[in-house]
Amino acid sequence: MAEAGEKETRSYEESTDESEEDESEEEPKLKYERLSNGVTEILQKDAASCMTVHEKFLALGTHYGKVYLLDVQGNITQKFDVSPVKINQISLDESGEHMGVCSEDGKVQVFGLYSAEEFHETFDCPIKIVAVHPQFVRSHFKQFVTGGKKLLLYERGWMNRWKPSVLHEGEGNIRNIKWRGHLIAWANNMGVKILDMISKQRITNVPRDDISLRPDMYPCSLCWKDNLTLIIGWGNSVKICSVKERHASEMRDLPNRYVEIVFQFDTEFYVSGLAPLCDQLVILSYVKEISEKTEVECCARPRLDIVQPLPESCEEISSDALTVRGFQENECRDYHLEYSEGESLFYIISPRDVVVAKERDQDDHIDWLLEKKKYEEALMAAEISQKTIKKHKILDIGLAYINHLMEKGEYDLAARKCQKILGKNTELWEFEVYKFKEIGQLKAISRYLPRRDPVLKPLIYEMVLHEFLESDYEGFATLIKEWPGDLYNNTIIVQAVVDHLKKDPQNRTLLRTLAELYTYDQRYGRALEIYLTLRHKDVFQLIHKHNLFSSIRDKIVLLMDFDSEKAVDMLLDNEDKISIDRVVEELENRPELQHVYLHKLFKRDHHKGQRYHEKQISLYAEYDRPNLLPFLRDSTHCPLEKALEICQQRNFVEETVYLLSRMGNSRSALKMIMEELQDVDKAIEFAKEQDDGELWEDLILYSIDKPPFITGLLNNIGTHVDPILLIHRIKEGMEIPNLRDSLVKILQDYNLQILLREGCKKILVADSLSLLKKMHRTQMKGVLVDEENICESCLSPILPSDASKAFSVVVFHCRHMFHRECLPVSNTVSSVQFCNICSAKHRGPGSAVLEMKK
Repeated sequence: MAEAGEKETRSYEESTDESEEDESEEEPKLKYERLSNGVTEILQKDAASCMTVHEKFLALGTHYGKVYLLDVQGNITQKFDVSPVKINQISLDESGEHMGVCSEDGKVQVFGLYSAEEFHETFDCPIKIVAVHPQFVRSHFKQFVTGGKKLLLYERGWMNRWKPSVLHEGEGNIRNIKWRGHLIAWANNMGVKILDMISKQRITNVPRDDISLRPDMYPCSLCWKDNLTLIIGWGNSVKICSVKERHASEMRDLPNRYVEIVFQFDTEFYVSGLAPLCDQLVILSYVKEISEKTEVECCARPRLDIVQPLPESCEEISSDALTVRGFQENECRDYHLEYSEGESLFYIISPRDVVVAKERDQDDHIDWLLEKKKYEEALMAAEISQKTIKKHKILDIGLAYINHLMEKGEYDLAARKCQKILGKNTELWEFEVYKFKEIGQLKAISRYLPRRDPVLKPLIYEMVLHEFLESDYEGFATLIKEWPGDLYNNTIIVQAVVDHLKKDPQNRTLLRTLAELYTYDQRYGRALEIYLTLRHKDVFQLIHKHNLFSSIRDKIVLLMDFDSEKAVDMLLDNEDKISIDRVVEELENRPELQHVYLHKLFKRDHHKGQRYHEKQISLYAEYDRPNLLPFLRDSTHCPLEKALEICQQRNFVEETVYLLSRMGNSRSALKMIMEELQDVDKAIEFAKEQDDGELWEDLILYSIDKPPFITGLLNNIGTHVDPILLIHRIKEGMEIPNLRDSLVKILQDYNLQILLREGCKKILVADSLSLLKKMHRTQMKGVLVDEENICESCLSPILPSDASKAFSVVVFHCRHMFHRECLPVSNTVSSVQFCNICSAKHRGPGSAVLEMKK
């Protein structure tokens, strides 16, 4: 039976999909399946006329007068033979323990499903409707109503007798009744009425809109959304009514309740059933259409719509055409819509079919997304709802997504998704890699292969590397640089690279990659040779990282040729590994590189390479004259005679002048400045540095017959030599450029010196006076003398124990105290006394300032 049910479900869904004219991109809100098992057997021999839904079971009435109790899968649990003719209505109380049934032959039965309680009545006309009290299970609510030409209320009274009373009559057959709480709603040929069972008053009358429709062919559909909200569907009109309490001031003779229509709208088709869905409505519609073949109006498939009510219209949320069996022969009255309030299950009943509609869950949502090939959204939905989905697995969806992307040719995206979907599953990773290999897209997945946790088999990585090596050297080099060396068999890859280099031995990319492979394999010597051949920037990093200094002792020239600055820094930083002598020896045939090394060594430490300072003189003279003079000035180890010889040979005047002056031959140095450079300013500067009167005299004698030199001397000599000495030696009649300006400058300099001296004198006098006053104020202050003070000579208390005796005390500014008689007699004429302790050698702060006598 279960297998048959599954087949029914699949066939119904397939027929529904095939019947859609257009494939909508909007996801349906409901899913459908046929109620099968026992229902299938029943409807093969009989036809459904009505059905009532309880949360525990279903009750199905047929045209042959049978009532079947079914479970929610459609299996028959109980059968009642009620009448030989059509069952018009089945009613259940809220407990599901009592059932009311009426049939076309006028029979009405109300009985307990689990008790012997039973009521039978036969009327002389067909009874279309019956409704038991929702709380019928309670003894004081033993009531039910029937609808034929009259609305009759049956109440069980004294001695368990049933007493009928007419609630309404005279407006045609009553075809629908819905009882909720204390309110009964019913529909007759004129409209819909609502009765308040507490006051026994009718509180409203909602007239029928389209009176042209036959009420027996297009019956009214009623549905209570809650205890105070009634939904009415009739023809193509839908009304939502709210029962409200009337204010006490408005009552007068009116019922204490009234009804307000809060929503009203028309539908495109005829309403066959209504049900609430949260704040929305589910509407079962009967559809007629014009046949394209015969051009005659015929019955179409019914529709189940979900709409959002608005004050004067509605918004369609979803609309599904239902392929029920025999829909071509059905009328509007043949369809019914029942629902289970707690589970949002909707049952569409037709004579030959019962279809169950239910809200789609997350599994259904994912199914729809997969069907529409929206794998990304399906994967996201599965991840969000992974605790609630039962049918789908995230991994299965992800694998389907990868396959879909590969079929579309989006190989890079498919490879990128592998990282997230495959995670740490090495078997799946390897399976997917082989799939990429089969379609020739190993390059696409190479960037996303796991490198740590998990690690795949070495063969996988080697396979990818061989793919790149055959077609893309740059890509191969990138992978070697990015991938850890332990992912693959390094020996195999090295051999493959060597084989390719035999075909193209000068390929720099392959050589660089081979060097990296040698590094991974700890064959640093070979890697270093390749890096040096390529002049690769990583050579220094390789040497430092792996301490390859022993391997570069004979490669110093190569390193210097590649990058002399980095090479020298490296060599100097590692003197303990490669000595200075070894470096100088290696560079013997490349003096320009030797100079670069020794120059930087000298900059770092003036003394480390002192044995090469003599050699450096020639190197500086040859390759770096601007730094020769600074070298001569800073070096204390270079031989001056050798340096002087080289400088004189090359006619380096400035360097020769410096060396002559350093060797004490200042007069020769000055002469060279005057004769070779003819630079009076430099000569004056030199004379100032030496601060030798004889040099100044030589400078004046040399300049006396050279007017430009005299001008220079006049402008600069004033602070070192008396200008009068120079002026007296100037020959009369000699024309001296700018003599006037020079004399004015001399006078100004002299005046400036006088002003400076006067200013300094004023400052000195003012400071001396200020300090004198401060000293005077300090010395005028009193000094405390008490019993604790002692005489610095006799070391006895300075004050006598008997205060009545006369005493004399001398206190010095240094705070040393003496008895008058303890002080030595001064041999000087001056009466000023000095502290013996503080003025042993010269006068100081210990001059006497105070004498106490008594």
